Amino acid sequence: MDVDDFWSGVGVDLHLEPDGAAGRRAGLEKALRDAVRDGRLAPGTRLPATRRLAGELGISRGTAKAAYDQLVAEGYLTARQGSGTQVAALPSVDTGRPGAAARARAPRFDLRPGSPDVGAFPAAAWLRALRRAIATAPSLAYDYGDPRGRIELRTALSGYLGRARGVIAPPERIVITSGYVQGLALLTRVLDGAAVAMEDPGLPFHREVVRHNGGSVVPVRVDERGVRAGELGEERAVVVTAAHQYPTGVTLQPERRRALTDWARTGGALIVEDDYDGEFRYDRQPVGALQGMAPGQVAYLGTASKTLGPALRLGWMVLPPHLVDAVAEAKLHSDHHTETIGQLALAELIDSHAYDRHVRACRLRYRRRRDQLLDRLGSRRRLRGIAAGLHALVDVADEEEVLARAEAEGLALGRLGDHWHTPGEGRPQGLVVGYGTPRERVYPEALEVLAKVLDGA
Repeated sequence: MDVDDFWSGVGVDLHLEPDGAAGRRAGLEKALRDAVRDGRLAPGTRLPATRRLAGELGISRGTAKAAYDQLVAEGYLTARQGSGTQVAALPSVDTGRPGAAARARAPRFDLRPGSPDVGAFPAAAWLRALRRAIATAPSLAYDYGDPRGRIELRTALSGYLGRARGVIAPPERIVITSGYVQGLALLTRVLDGAAVAMEDPGLPFHREVVRHNGGSVVPVRVDERGVRAGELGEERAVVVTAAHQYPTGVTLQPERRRALTDWARTGGALIVEDDYDGEFRYDRQPVGALQGMAPGQVAYLGTASKTLGPALRLGWMVLPPHLVDAVAEAKLHSDHHTETIGQLALAELIDSHAYDRHVRACRLRYRRRRDQLLDRLGSRRRLRGIAAGLHALVDVADEEEVLARAEAEGLALGRLGDHWHTPGEGRPQGLVVGYGTPRERVYPEALEVLAKVLDGA
């Protein structure tokens, strides 16, 4: 069948593979039918008039009309006077795609940890920053750039991290990343298959990031004073959440900080500091970053994911001098550089102090939510890690029982058991309850359901 493989210039752009052996009309019918079935032609898509279609494909108008008529009769298309021919809405079919299943199982209330209130994203301030950034950006900003990131953002972060987190951050030692995960992956590659100690309990996905990038993972225990630095051995690096350990919520105590930095200096090892929610402390001033004590031994990693939103995919690393070039080289061969326009907008947001104002507003909002959680549960349950961050750890006797009750009530929670390196009997049990995700209007009801679930257990 002598037709063009590409159907263009008629309102839609569609790749067709008509079956020439079936004849012109039958081949066109099959191609259109397949396009509707596999979703390339979505319901409601308006198709070109038969005259135009015939001209594009080099067939007679009668052949095109006959194909349309057949598909209308079969229910794949609809034709109305004055509205032309459109793709019909077919009955939904369970394709087995995980997205559809996930939507069907969406909880009524989501108190899982890990995400901020994305509804609080400062859209107006971001738009103003974006406009100013684009208006003042040099033309070379739209070309390939420095793998370390835009100097505007690195300079802005240098000032912000110094005053807000106590980080010693010269711009030349900052590398912009597409989020924390990329930063951890780049460091693992630079360490070239080394053993990396990681907190136990800790986030399982981060352990997999290290393994997928050639490193091996060694657990190091966490107690009420933070990571047990005295148990570290000859590992090349350790990953810590010093300001607010995930998921227990403890803060690394001063003597543990000193022991950890002494271990790194003595063994020439690297401390990777994951400062994922360091800005959010409620009962006193935020604890300064560990990096300020030992900038030559600590790689400091932060992101905009908790302060603005995970969708931005903007993170940063403040590196010891000897690692900057190696990490920049790894970044170059990973994705060349993080997208530029978002970097410029974030730099503008920081320089205008709109970022500080937004963080302060979020801190107040999350503190109110934390206080509501305490008021509802604090008199009857032990809550840990509540001085900071976006989650709390609630002690329970039987995770499985509580989670089953929660699922029956449409409530999603995190569980401590998922965070151990080697789960098993004898491990402490608990629920990791996030209070960043729910919208303001549903949060009180979510707490009522949580209290009901815990009381029932």
